[in-house]
Amino acid sequence: MVAENMADLTTQREKILMAFDFDNTLIDDNVDLAVVQLAPGGKIPDDVRALYSDDGWTEYMGAVFCLLHEHGVTAAQIRRHVHQIPLTPGMSELFHYMHARGCFECIIISDANSVLIQYSMEKHQLDSAIAQVFTNPADVDRSGRLHVRRYHTQDWCQLSTVNLCKGRILQDYIKQRSAEGVKYSCVLYVGDGSNDLCPGLTLAPHDYLLPRKGFSLWKKIQQARSKPDSKVKGLKASVVGWDSGVDIMNLLERIVADCKLGTS
Repeated sequence: MVAENMADLTTQREKILMAFDFDNTLIDDNVDLAVVQLAPGGKIPDDVRALYSDDGWTEYMGAVFCLLHEHGVTAAQIRRHVHQIPLTPGMSELFHYMHARGCFECIIISDANSVLIQYSMEKHQLDSAIAQVFTNPADVDRSGRLHVRRYHTQDWCQLSTVNLCKGRILQDYIKQRSAEGVKYSCVLYVGDGSNDLCPGLTLAPHDYLLPRKGFSLWKKIQQARSKPDSKVKGLKASVVGWDSGVDIMNLLERIVADCKLGTS
């Protein structure tokens, strides 16, 4: 599916790149935390919880998936549970709009994992709308246990977790697409969490960082207005907050009109 989408993208050389976080951005929940609810009593034992750290989330979730498997939770049950998580309000309308315009290229950069994201994408029929997903690789083994691994191990970015630097991923993708002859009139990064500041800092003045209102990235940017933050100060892109996908769609309508893209 991705290969087919990528081939289609090369037919129009100038695009608007939409890079989305996943948890609390595309979907209206954190998919990892939602799956934790399947543990006995909805609680994680202290010995597993002790594995959690900012630099050890992937290992922690690996232990959670092992716990679920040991208690008879199947991959099919996890899949059904993920299917219950709705898209964030307005995201369906946003993706219908982008499909109709034909000038958008969409990717996901997420610290979740490939299996859970795929479960969600199949439920909400987003497979054909997403050119590529960058996340921690995962698979289900023959016994039905879900395994997750780090996307990479990095030591160059203090704003990111050790297993996923979103800014590096975004810029590498832009360079790759440039080498393939694809030009972006602008890039929009849509996210909610503090780790979405990193890709935001890589954006140019004509790009947009779109933090979800009320969430940690939005709060961090707002706080910096009264209490200067050297990291936030480095933002060059325009910052536009949003409550729903419709807010993003309204912004895109203005951008498309200015760029004269997606018109015949």
